[in-house]
Amino acid sequence: MQALLLHPDRDFDWDRPDPPGTGDLVRDLALTTLVDAMAKGDERLRDAARAVLLAGTPDLATIRHRQEVLRDAIARPEVIRELYGLTVDAIEAERKGGIGALFRSPSMVLTRAVELMGVLSGFLRRLRAVADREGTAFRSAGLATLFSMLRRELDERYLAGVDRTLNRLTFPGGVLMSARLGPGNAGQDYTLRRADLRRDRLARLVGRAPEGYDFTLAPRDESGARALAELRDRGVAVASGAVARSTEHVIGFFRALRSELAFYVGALNLHEALAAAGSPTCFPEAKPPGDRALSADGLCDPCLALGLGHGIVGNALEADGRDLVIVTGANRGGKSTFLRSLGLAALMMRCGLFVAARSFASEVPERVFTHWRREEDASLRSGKFDEELARMSAIADALVPNALVLFNESFAATNEREGSEVARQIVAALLARGIRVAFVTHQYALARAFRDRGGRATLFLRAARGENGTRSFVVTEGEPLRTSYGPDLFAAVFQPLAPAVEPEPARAGQ
Repeated sequence: MQALLLHPDRDFDWDRPDPPGTGDLVRDLALTTLVDAMAKGDERLRDAARAVLLAGTPDLATIRHRQEVLRDAIARPEVIRELYGLTVDAIEAERKGGIGALFRSPSMVLTRAVELMGVLSGFLRRLRAVADREGTAFRSAGLATLFSMLRRELDERYLAGVDRTLNRLTFPGGVLMSARLGPGNAGQDYTLRRADLRRDRLARLVGRAPEGYDFTLAPRDESGARALAELRDRGVAVASGAVARSTEHVIGFFRALRSELAFYVGALNLHEALAAAGSPTCFPEAKPPGDRALSADGLCDPCLALGLGHGIVGNALEADGRDLVIVTGANRGGKSTFLRSLGLAALMMRCGLFVAARSFASEVPERVFTHWRREEDASLRSGKFDEELARMSAIADALVPNALVLFNESFAATNEREGSEVARQIVAALLARGIRVAFVTHQYALARAFRDRGGRATLFLRAARGENGTRSFVVTEGEPLRTSYGPDLFAAVFQPLAPAVEPEPARAGQ
């Protein structure tokens, strides 16, 4: 049995390593805030959310498969949480009553496996009950297939058969086995046989014992007891291994289902948290890599909304057919927030999530990379500019066509002429390889170089500024300016001191 909730044709690979650049991506896009909102303190939800977010896919079929499942989950969140709770309880029961390495003899392994399988059988019945009750309420291929499989594979005939087999394996009438003599009259080919309990009971009722020989051990015959235990182990060894494997198969299904459901429970938590913060959400319209579609309305940074606890300013974007987006404008005008909202929307779309916007349509990038400005190296091992180039080199080693690279005030650690030229050459090389770029910068020389090149491949955006220096945090289309209005911030922080008022001279008689 397979969960098939994250992929239409296979289970999710939870053991895959993090892709290159993961550390910078998590730091620059504040992904920890997003993951924490999905987890709500549950480490299993945290692990699932982080793994799926970082292992996004450009495959449109997989993205749409997950979107359909998530739509169903949002419509009936209580059912998804009930299923998740069942899987958690089943795995916890296995943890407390597992077979473990301490059970070395086949008889002990068989006894423990039968007990555990009996417990798991109860959870399978509960899963089947949910499928019977809720199966027709879901339309997504993932959940419809899951419930159909539960109803088909866990029908009453199968579950009753499991119960009968487990009861037989407790050997209420003793262990019946066969063997034959081998070389040196040593026993071999020990085979467990099914005892006919009804015939034995009838024979006892009429006072006739079953045909055969028997013997009785003396109460203190420890050697004889060990010999019989060894014979029993030889007889039940095959059955012991088969039941243990079946138990592992069932618990493996519960683990796979729990992990995949954990992502959707985390998505439900995030959807509720964003709604409480007043942030819009929508399912993005995913386009194939290389399509160069990119448009949005009300696009905002979900991590900022979660941190503030209330709605924030969203932005509209029309960048269809554009390979390069350059964002300039006033300091603290919302440029970095806009860039982060774009990166988070791309990541969330790649893993099948909704995005924080009223509408969002974009090609699905093959990978997402970030290159943010960093603080000075406290260890003094290198300068800021050397560190920026080293990170860029690591990104270049992992790049693939149709990737998305986000730069935030990069290569500004040297003078503007050199930094702009380095950035220009890097961006030009990326564009030549079919890589899409969004660049927030204060370097006018860099923006002017691409403006002078002309063509429609570049979109220039600018953070708005009011006439009195106020920031609206709206980013709109606009030509780059020479100034970032730094004096606005200086004036806001260092208010000019009011002139001292001299006391009036004392009047006569006072």
